[in-house]
Amino acid sequence: MLKLTRRSKEGSRMTIYIALLRGINVSGQKIIKMEDLKKAFESLRYKHVTTYVQSGNVVFGSSASNTAVLRKQIEKKLLKAFEFEVPTIVKTLKEIEETIMRNPFKKVKEEEGEKLHVTFLAGSPAKAAAENLAAVKNDSDEIRLSGTEVYILCRNGYGKTLFSNSFIEKRLGVSATTRNWATVGKLLSLGTAAAEI
Repeated sequence: MLKLTRRSKEGSRMTIYIALLRGINVSGQKIIKMEDLKKAFESLRYKHVTTYVQSGNVVFGSSASNTAVLRKQIEKKLLKAFEFEVPTIVKTLKEIEETIMRNPFKKVKEEEGEKLHVTFLAGSPAKAAAENLAAVKNDSDEIRLSGTEVYILCRNGYGKTLFSNSFIEKRLGVSATTRNWATVGKLLSLGTAAAEI
């Protein structure tokens, strides 16, 4: 079982979180340098801040227990620091671990060119919207909705899939951001390391 929380030097319990930023550093839009992103998070007094790749993934520790409050703090800070809105999804390290454990395609051996992605949703979609997404058929790719994640098995690469981030957002009516499976695994690893400091 992973150690998912730690105690700070002051003795308060600290939870490790992962912030997933949507739409930064894409096609020259909403450019944020990772060193500046790290500083923005540190200015909020978050601990053990680590960024990972340019798509906007931040591991950090906080004594706060409400992800909705953290999300609002982060979005407000990013708007002030960079002068554009950055929709953000905040997950606990435990939720990232559960995302990996719930992978519905774990028994599928990926063939050459096949890649698994996860679209993280900002909230639970309405039942009708979820059924609407599930009804979409595709000759090559497969999707599974589980809680607030959509697992996408892309057989011809994510760049060619019907199930893009925008497509899923429109179908479900919920803000979302997508990461490849390797990134999800790396975030779990970084979060676990932060929890052990």
